[in-house]
Amino acid sequence: MHYLRPLKRLLSMSVPVITIPREKLVNIGLKYIQSIHYQSTPEELIQDTLRIGEGELTDTGALAIRTGEFTGRCPKDKFTVKDPTTEHIIDWNEFNIPIEEKYFHLVHEKIMDHLNHKTELWVRDCYACADSRYRLNIRVITEKPWTNLFAYNMFLRPQEDELDHFKPDWHVISAPGLQLNPKESGVRGTNGVIVSFRHKTILIAGSGYTGETKKGIFSILNYILPKEKNVLSMHCSANIGENGDTAIFFGLSGTGKTTLSNDPNRKLIGDDEHGWTDDNVFNFEGGCYAKLIGLSKEKEPEIFNAIRPGAIVENVMFHAGTNRINFDDGSITENTRVSYPLDFIDHSQEPSVGNIPKNIFFLTCDAYGVLPPISRLTKGQAMYQFISGYTAKVAGTETGITEPKPTFSACFGAPFLPLHPGKYADMLGKKMQQHHVNVWLINTGWTGGPYGTGHRMKLSYTRAMISAALNGSLDNAETIIDPVFGFSIPKHVPGVPGEILIPKNTWTDKAAYDEKAKFLAGLFVKNFERYTNAVSKEIIESGPKL
Repeated sequence: MHYLRPLKRLLSMSVPVITIPREKLVNIGLKYIQSIHYQSTPEELIQDTLRIGEGELTDTGALAIRTGEFTGRCPKDKFTVKDPTTEHIIDWNEFNIPIEEKYFHLVHEKIMDHLNHKTELWVRDCYACADSRYRLNIRVITEKPWTNLFAYNMFLRPQEDELDHFKPDWHVISAPGLQLNPKESGVRGTNGVIVSFRHKTILIAGSGYTGETKKGIFSILNYILPKEKNVLSMHCSANIGENGDTAIFFGLSGTGKTTLSNDPNRKLIGDDEHGWTDDNVFNFEGGCYAKLIGLSKEKEPEIFNAIRPGAIVENVMFHAGTNRINFDDGSITENTRVSYPLDFIDHSQEPSVGNIPKNIFFLTCDAYGVLPPISRLTKGQAMYQFISGYTAKVAGTETGITEPKPTFSACFGAPFLPLHPGKYADMLGKKMQQHHVNVWLINTGWTGGPYGTGHRMKLSYTRAMISAALNGSLDNAETIIDPVFGFSIPKHVPGVPGEILIPKNTWTDKAAYDEKAKFLAGLFVKNFERYTNAVSKEIIESGPKL
């Protein structure tokens, strides 16, 4: 049975199941769809997905779907309209790729024509930003019911009495079944994401990867909040302790943001996107989007237990002859994912707002096995590392990445930053100094050698290091200075073998470690050359020494 709420907010249709005033969906152009499913419940969206043959239930009741050709984001296929609104504000680069406004209109028209030939669509009104002072209303229009369920999980959900007067600030329109003609559409291939700040619309064509929806909204908030609201937007997770001490975790996908912030002894504020105001930290989202590859109940019970009715698992394989997920099977992609509402985590913070942070953790997945598993940073080092944003892209996170690849991503989130990285770095630096925040660098990557020789740092050790930093055990710890990077490395951490704290000690070939450390330091220095004219001498001198 379809749930067809009276849609007073959408325009009328020529074959109406619902009568919808035209003025409530300005510039959208949906006219001929026979059925609009509005604010469907998760149960109804699951049933719709099963009905159209595009999903199946796992043994825990979660919905398993395939996203098609694209199982990760395609940064090179995301475009921003270059117009008088954005021309002199966007930091145009390899991630902020300009496109002429005429192509936005052309692709919009093609999407509308594509959707108008469908017998049914799914529409959801939702919002971003848990702090009501910065709420952004979003209307998500989707070709697929499972994309709509993803929006239900990942964005914040209005109360029933708010819907009658809901006015969207932005639209997200998803048409994965539409294949674009790159020659006429101004894009690279048959898929594309186009953002227009003037029209406050995100168009998604040719890709079923659900992460494009959430990262599209994240990108626009990274424009709106710092530029217009003086709020620092951050690619980070956050949690809060019993005493109200907030910790934030910066890092790209695959570095451990979701896993490490899911601490049963602390309340989860959010796992990926936050804002830092003058008086709090708040989550942008209403859900979590966690990686599944290698997941086990023993190591990550909170995420494991969240895979239940209402959750969506993407691109997973089952054990033969069952509907039980094989978490170690990455044959479709290493970027297997689960999305679920934040309240699926028993120890989630409600509302998802915390105090000013006391500790900041920069998470890096060092593929070279050079960086220490935990080190404390000076203010200058913290700024240098934040601007550098070193990690390794983990296999499957983006299309074409099949093994860890070293990369530098400014502010640990360059693909999502419309403004110059210096804007975000300057805001973070001022907040760190004002609030005397402790800053730690955590390597969740390799130890005992580089990728292919060494092995990933044990999650239990990383958790113990973070716990020690949070509970004050390392405040007065004896340290050793890394001779190349200058970090202060604690010589003892409760629950962690002392020999793994100094990376060189874990290598059999010490000379090989020295060479690899110099090599990685050279990559840092080379990457930072682009910023030397825009940062202070203190920050420059806080980089590694060759």
